[in-house]
Amino acid sequence: MLPVVAGQAGFTIVGLLATHADWDHLLARYAFPEAALGVAAASAERLRSEPGSAQRALRDFDDEHYLTRPAPLTIPAPEGLPAPGHCAIEERELELHPAEGHTADGMAVLVPWAGVLCPGDYLSPVEIPMLSPGGSVEAYLETLERLEGLVERVQHVVPGHGEVLEPERALAILREDRAYLQGLPDAPLPLARRSAAQKKIHAANLARI
Repeated sequence: MLPVVAGQAGFTIVGLLATHADWDHLLARYAFPEAALGVAAASAERLRSEPGSAQRALRDFDDEHYLTRPAPLTIPAPEGLPAPGHCAIEERELELHPAEGHTADGMAVLVPWAGVLCPGDYLSPVEIPMLSPGGSVEAYLETLERLEGLVERVQHVVPGHGEVLEPERALAILREDRAYLQGLPDAPLPLARRSAAQKKIHAANLARI
């Protein structure tokens, strides 16, 4: 539905931004296959050094859940963007902030004129902090430190997984995530995120550290 909504709004899509190189954050390519792709410089390097990795992970997910896509996922050569840095949209600029820890790459995108922060796979109300390959507790905590100041500047936080958050709730989740990471390996899971799926993520985190 996204191309239809953009067309009705008179908004021409010429570029896409992805917060990091995990496959589930690259799927806008299905909606806008002709648009250029911008990512943090570290994500661009990850996509270049791991050719086909995102497509294979997507294929595994689809096989597990019996899903059929309209076509294979195509990922063009991405444009590496500086983080920290800015990305211009006509006379306005997005703020790009580094966000490593979940993975080795990543960036958070702040839209100053809209009061919106897109932190990627951080500050999720449905998922505990996940340490993927290349991620680390130390880098994750550093990212949370940066995000804390950014959340205080916006009216809405749009996490990669879960609903849109008001700043107060986003900060409460941030505090829970910080306490969880600082308490590893003996940390309890946050109260609202103790499902079987989150326990599986927790076990993987323990194995990784």
